[in-house]
Amino acid sequence: MKSFSSIAGLTLALVALAGSSQAQSISFGLRGTGSFPTGSFARDPGSTSASSALVQGAKQGFGYGADLGLSFGMVGAYAGFDHISFDCQTTSCGSDGEYTLQGATVGLKLMLPVASRFRPFAKGGVTFNNLKGTYGSSSTSRGFTTDRKPGYELGIGADYGLAGIVAISPQLRYVGQNFDAKIPGVTSTATVDNQGANFFTFDLGLSVHTPWGM
Repeated sequence: MKSFSSIAGLTLALVALAGSSQAQSISFGLRGTGSFPTGSFARDPGSTSASSALVQGAKQGFGYGADLGLSFGMVGAYAGFDHISFDCQTTSCGSDGEYTLQGATVGLKLMLPVASRFRPFAKGGVTFNNLKGTYGSSSTSRGFTTDRKPGYELGIGADYGLAGIVAISPQLRYVGQNFDAKIPGVTSTATVDNQGANFFTFDLGLSVHTPWGM
């Protein structure tokens, strides 16, 4: 709920900015996400190169997201939301292991005017995600949660207009972040700092641009 509250607040702020700055275009998009962990996040805890990090062994993930954007010619601002679930099928995770990432992003977007219907872009922003991990089986489930710490994302993609104001919007992003993990115990909660959870993600979605082509 906190993530939805954050994205709602960002939405209102961007709409207010649009009204005061006479933005050329407002866009809203929904997308499906396929993600690929990298670095220590993807490392097999059983390998000889494995560290003592808690957040390891993540496999490919899938999820969904939404984006709201304002364009001012070639430059734009955007706010986004992500919810991604990663499998964790290693010995330490057990049969029902999973990582769930959720949070919001705000950033800037540079759009190139190649054609009226085709608009490639590059983007970069600050992420505010948290991560939850569950291990074991349904009878012996255990896990951790993290604080919401700022990270970053870099991405490239394009909006391709289909008809009128609707466009297909593929993009490739890299998300980098470190978390402080909270592990519940019997009498206290331990904290493990600076747990990396970096990943690449490919998104494919539909977006609506109002007005398109201005």
